[in-house]
Amino acid sequence: MTFPSPETRNPVLLPDGSYHQGTVFLNAVVHHPRLEIGNYTYASAHEPPEDWAAHLAPYLYDFSPETLRIGKFCQFADGVTFITASANHRYDGFSTFPFMVFNGGGSDAPSMPSPGRDTIIGNDVWIGQGAKILPGARIGNGVIVAAGAVVSGNIPDYAIVRGNPAGVSRMRFDDDTIAALLEIAWWDWDIARIVAHEADIVGADLSKLKAAN
Repeated sequence: MTFPSPETRNPVLLPDGSYHQGTVFLNAVVHHPRLEIGNYTYASAHEPPEDWAAHLAPYLYDFSPETLRIGKFCQFADGVTFITASANHRYDGFSTFPFMVFNGGGSDAPSMPSPGRDTIIGNDVWIGQGAKILPGARIGNGVIVAAGAVVSGNIPDYAIVRGNPAGVSRMRFDDDTIAALLEIAWWDWDIARIVAHEADIVGADLSKLKAAN
């Protein structure tokens, strides 16, 4: 069977010959000016939404100053939410109340917060059910985010994070292995080459990956 194109809406074929409606390659269903998504990144939902962009990033608007950038081959479980910077209120004064929302104030209104930084997700990141990614988070390649975690700040490549607030539980591999994986960057290979080395990638055969690189 040929690996599905990254533009395939529902890439999971069920035993009865139908396609699983609750799993989508996001590039096929998200068309948002402030959201960038790499090939083969998918999301799943028990009740598929009509608008996947709003489902995943409900505060990322067409006019938002920030972007949400997501790498290739990421995996998002049901209920994952990216809370981007446009959700913020100004909190350096005596009140956090967003007066500008109700009186039609523009970007120079006193209660308008300063633009927040982009939220960036690396490649091959697995985010578990119900996890929340807070504004401006930078999540490295190969990170695993545990179910229900609330993640902020900078998460190093190949870390496992859990909890609220999320902290690094452990690193998946030693420093030398992580450096080698980042140099190999298998997610940038063409899909035929990736599938040919599937066993080496998921089985952690670093020597074969180095030879294939």
